[in-house]
Amino acid sequence: MIKVAVCGANGKMGKVVCNAVESCAETELCARIDLIGDDTFKTIEEAKKSVSIDVLIDFTQPKSIFENAKYCLNNGIKMVIGTTGLSDEQIDELKQLSKSKNTGCLIAPNFSTGAVLLMKFAQMAAKYFDNAEIIELHHNQKKDAPSGTAIKTALLMSEAKKTFKKDNCPETETIKGSRGGTSYSDIQIHSVRMPGYSASEEVIFGSEGQILTLRHDAPDRKCYMNGVLLAVKHVYKENDFVYGLEKIMD
Repeated sequence: MIKVAVCGANGKMGKVVCNAVESCAETELCARIDLIGDDTFKTIEEAKKSVSIDVLIDFTQPKSIFENAKYCLNNGIKMVIGTTGLSDEQIDELKQLSKSKNTGCLIAPNFSTGAVLLMKFAQMAAKYFDNAEIIELHHNQKKDAPSGTAIKTALLMSEAKKTFKKDNCPETETIKGSRGGTSYSDIQIHSVRMPGYSASEEVIFGSEGQILTLRHDAPDRKCYMNGVLLAVKHVYKENDFVYGLEKIMD
């Protein structure tokens, strides 16, 4: 039985994760960690003193995830990270720490199999189009922008070519930021924050005479749970560092 702690246990995603861990025959929920709630440990350190933890799942906030991850890897706790907002430099530092401590760590911008497939399809399409932009749409309580999924999608697409702005004319923004943010290979990412949305992403490819649009919608957080449990089982067995759920999907 894999002993799993959930950090951010009383958040919207954390509650769904706790239910999934409790419902899985291979995992045991050994600790709920959250600053809110009477049935929780307030810190990872407090939980570690009281229970044995094999894997910690983190769905907290961008401001806390990096320190949480460093503490876990330095103390022999394997990690599954669903919190987005880590910089490229922070991800690289966690990669080096995971390897030096021989402690498994999996970071996934998105645990939905559909979203992972969208990223793969976008990566495939990028070879055949010279122009592309990304629109990601989330609820208005999401603190980081753009989403980790959009950033990872752009990163995968960027492997195909150096720019996705072929023949674009020189641009002038009369309102700053109206063209979105410029990411890898000049891919513009537009972030929408609106009540009523959960999580959606569109990747739009264009060329002379045609448009290809790829879209994924996740209206229910339950769609992430198969991916989360797959990640838990992987890091429990392995001591490698993985960035992206697609790396462990068959």
